[in-house]
Amino acid sequence: MVRIGIIIGSTRPGRNGEAVARWVYEHARKRTDAEFELVDLKDFNLPVYDEPMPPSFGKNYQHEHTKRWSAKIDSLDGFIFVTPEYNHATSGALKNAIDFLYLEWNNKAAAFVGYGSLGGARAIENLRTIMSEVQVAHVRQQVSFSLFTDFENFSIFKPNEEVHLPALNTMLDQLVAWTKAMKAVRQEMNLRV
Repeated sequence: MVRIGIIIGSTRPGRNGEAVARWVYEHARKRTDAEFELVDLKDFNLPVYDEPMPPSFGKNYQHEHTKRWSAKIDSLDGFIFVTPEYNHATSGALKNAIDFLYLEWNNKAAAFVGYGSLGGARAIENLRTIMSEVQVAHVRQQVSFSLFTDFENFSIFKPNEEVHLPALNTMLDQLVAWTKAMKAVRQEMNLRV
């Protein structure tokens, strides 16, 4: 069984991302083809990147916060990134968390759920580029929530499930298939090392 982490990509007080991630989790956990868990960046309390060596040099981390984050990402086979859109990009907290690691991301799969004035579309495009660089395969289907139509007063999450559930289910179908495929790729790559 593959394990997929739903990463809450905002640490801002009063953030909308937690409600969005919980909605994704409540629907995803009904599936029997993968295990899902919420991964909250706030729980890792990562500072601005502070390791002396680049993560591409290997897992020789000096700080406990990095070791904890590394262990969590290492334990997962795939990811759903729930991202806000800040200034046409993902959050600084999520970008920083991604930058802490390298090998832990390699040859895994990801999907994206965005929220913002344009449904987080530009943040998702930003994340697609970042994921490609850390060797994560990403699926085409995404889920986008508008602050204008899926939130009451821009803060109370009230998604139109008739619109969003079909997109979520298609995204999950794609992600689970790719996550399984990338697990086989990782096993093949490990045989070559």
